[in-house]
Amino acid sequence: MTATPRSPHDGVYDVAVIGGGIVGAAIARELSGCDVSVALLEARDDVGDGTSKANTAILHTGFDAKPGTLESRLVARGYHLLSAYAEATGIPVEHTGAVLVAWNEEELEALPGLKEKAEANGYTRCRIVDADEVYAALPDLGEGVLGGLTVPDESIICTWTTNLALATDARQRGTTILLKHAVTGVEEGTEATTLHTAAGEVRARWVVNAAGLGADHIDRLFGHDRFTVTPRRGELFVFDKLTRPLVNKIVLPVPTSRGKGVLISPTIYGNVMLGPTAEDLTDRTDTATSEDGYAFLLSKGERLMPRLLAEEVTASYAGLRAAIDRSDYLIEASPEQRYLLVGGIRSTGLTAGIAIAEHVRGLLEKAGLPLRTREELPPPPRMPNIGEATLRPYQDGDLIDRDPAYGTVVCFCERVTEGEIRDACHAPLPARTLEGLRRRTRVMNGRCQGFFCGAAVTALLEQHQTDDGCRSQHKDNR
Repeated sequence: MTATPRSPHDGVYDVAVIGGGIVGAAIARELSGCDVSVALLEARDDVGDGTSKANTAILHTGFDAKPGTLESRLVARGYHLLSAYAEATGIPVEHTGAVLVAWNEEELEALPGLKEKAEANGYTRCRIVDADEVYAALPDLGEGVLGGLTVPDESIICTWTTNLALATDARQRGTTILLKHAVTGVEEGTEATTLHTAAGEVRARWVVNAAGLGADHIDRLFGHDRFTVTPRRGELFVFDKLTRPLVNKIVLPVPTSRGKGVLISPTIYGNVMLGPTAEDLTDRTDTATSEDGYAFLLSKGERLMPRLLAEEVTASYAGLRAAIDRSDYLIEASPEQRYLLVGGIRSTGLTAGIAIAEHVRGLLEKAGLPLRTREELPPPPRMPNIGEATLRPYQDGDLIDRDPAYGTVVCFCERVTEGEIRDACHAPLPARTLEGLRRRTRVMNGRCQGFFCGAAVTALLEQHQTDDGCRSQHKDNR
């Protein structure tokens, strides 16, 4: 069941949420479960195309958050909410567990304090282990391990599917999703706020700012000067699937006075990831990789796991995190403006997103927005599986018997089929570009990076877009 889009009365939405990343999509989903009209505004041409698409994709327990902070509370809550939501929607998750590895005396001495911090955050399953136990779990680590701290419930997840599931769910609950609506100006009125965007005006009684890297700019449009976002670039290497037997757990660095360091992690797609770097920039669009980043990751990888560096690097990429000059999330309501800020949400926003949405709902209610849960809601969407740990369409004989398109492999590196590409092009939130197809299907993400399949994939995308256009024209002519 899909809810009819809840048209705003007199052209005004009850709530406009700015930002179509994981946090913004989660907020739109939460609010559209109430008896209000919601619009989700995204500056780009697809949801999840900013910070949310390029992170370490770890489902965090919150064991290492600063105790007593809003972040620690929402990450711990979000871990359980997102785990349950992933099971309900089919978002790929693997419960790999993690080990923080100590390579020197300073790091070894930090382990008891990290265990105490985890317990202060309500997580009691960490164990301090010796070097022999670390090597028993991760025999391909480099020489020199002194000990470790286990975190058995850390997991890996598909960040792309998470964002898409939340946005699809919001749409099915009635949210209007407005793409290419970059907010350029704000005009506050007595009854509603007018958001000036690249695609026209949007009016709403309440506005939620979850704009990520642009949240401080939007905040200033509302007359505030509370924080500044510093884009922090993190570069990562993705290694070939043949490396996956080397890494069956997340290998976390021990944070010290010199910083948090570099991790090694399996990915939900069957690869191994090394990174990230941490470089503060001024350009909020600079997601290019760099020679210095390559050199840094190679030097770290050589120490952490020399065997990994002997294997093929499938891809490298960079993401930008919205670092701010505060050590906690900045989520505050301004009732007199009917405005709420959700700022400073770092990479933990993937885990905390649904809990942040709950928190935002509570703040909006306290600020004066009536939010009554609707009696009937559509079930959550069931998402296509693009994870490697469970059955993929090309492996499903029964599915192929019913629809041979799922047996026609187009991308041989990632085993993506014609049926999956077709489905992604005709989904409730369809792929409109090759990058959108990548995030929905894994197509062109493998060894050849689209060298062999790119032309065929492009032709299929254009074919399905033409089919959609013909159907729309036919419908308009009836």
